[in-house]
Amino acid sequence: MKIIIVGCGKVGTTLAEQLNREQHDITLIDSDAEALQAVADSIDVMCVTGNGAVYQVQMEAGIKEADLLIATTNSDELNMLCCLIAKKAGNCHTIARIRNPEYSAEINYIREELNLSLAINPELAAAREIARLLRFPSAIKIEPFAKGRIELLKFQIPQGSILDRMKVMEVVSRLKSNVLICAVERGNEVVIPDGNFVMLGGDKISFIAPHSDSAEFFHKAGIENNTVNTAMFVGGGRLTVYLAKALTGAKIKIKIIEQDEERCRLLSELLPEAMIIHGDGSDQQLLLEEGIRQTEAFASLTGFDEENIMLSLYAASQSKAKLITKVNKIAFENVINSLNLGSVIYPKMLTADIILQYVRAMQNSMGSNIETLYKIVADKAEALEFRVREASPVVGIPLEDLRTKSNLLVACINRNGKFITPRGKDTIQVGDTVIIVTTHTGLNDLKDILK
Repeated sequence: MKIIIVGCGKVGTTLAEQLNREQHDITLIDSDAEALQAVADSIDVMCVTGNGAVYQVQMEAGIKEADLLIATTNSDELNMLCCLIAKKAGNCHTIARIRNPEYSAEINYIREELNLSLAINPELAAAREIARLLRFPSAIKIEPFAKGRIELLKFQIPQGSILDRMKVMEVVSRLKSNVLICAVERGNEVVIPDGNFVMLGGDKISFIAPHSDSAEFFHKAGIENNTVNTAMFVGGGRLTVYLAKALTGAKIKIKIIEQDEERCRLLSELLPEAMIIHGDGSDQQLLLEEGIRQTEAFASLTGFDEENIMLSLYAASQSKAKLITKVNKIAFENVINSLNLGSVIYPKMLTADIILQYVRAMQNSMGSNIETLYKIVADKAEALEFRVREASPVVGIPLEDLRTKSNLLVACINRNGKFITPRGKDTIQVGDTVIIVTTHTGLNDLKDILK
């Protein structure tokens, strides 16, 4: 597909890289010629220097032939204007990044009036992910499928756990637990395990289960999942506001440390139930005085990656709190994963995932639509949810007779709200939603699972 991206900041560049990898024809628009050149040096994209909200600039970028325009500049208003012009000039699909909390309450109205295909809010998506993690602290990552009724959870096997040196096939018989282990990370390797795969302490395990079964599995595996009653957040930006609001009703006492006095006053108005502390979140004495050793969850949410990483490492040295670390840049991912940072949240990756999901569904509006897409590990493994809309080569054939690709697992079949953990004799039927976990990135249709 021909896709135009306006804005080559962090989100725009990440999107350009991922969509280019999936063989789309990408054109980037930005007023910063040097930033464009830096992207063009590393990936094969067309570049147009100029204001993306100007009709002539969009024409130069080929808006008449474009299938999709994605506006990801730092200005919500500019993004909306870009999409409005693109809709009039090229009649293509449009996606806008809209981050201001004032707009979030009216997002459905904005989408309808501007005829947007999708409106994305990276901080809101990140806040929802963190809120899920605070409700289920044992997990490193939680991804909802089937509108939240089934989840893919990632956790690390503690040394000495009952799961250490257990075969995957023994989980059901020994733990009497209805979960399906679908991916294992060991060092830099990602494996889709078969029944004979032996798990080891330190492995990061991803499994799929309904919400109630996952809590029971953690209990039987001897992994503590104490609910969080107190949380300390450093940084009072948009993400923190969305997060505190998402946790309303969760009975968590929230303490927010923010350096800017004016921002503290605003936070006090926006979040009357939270305790707002005016101070430097990197001041160790302040953190100790405010109870970093006693808090049950600690999230470093400032705008600086280095500060967030150092704060989480300090929190890990002082407490047993559930750690959450916001990271904007994805450079040095291997180094970051080797540190004790708890759950690492990448807002721009969440945004890119949502847009990729939309692009793949758009490519394939006829067959099995992609409903949900998550990267289990950046570019190494994906979990996808397909809705089977019509008969295809995978329908009605027992799974044991399907010639599926290697390193691919049919992880769950949702049939009219009933979740089936697939076995060899099970079949996929029209109307089902099917969850696939694979190291083959870039699947667009359910039939792509076949060799």
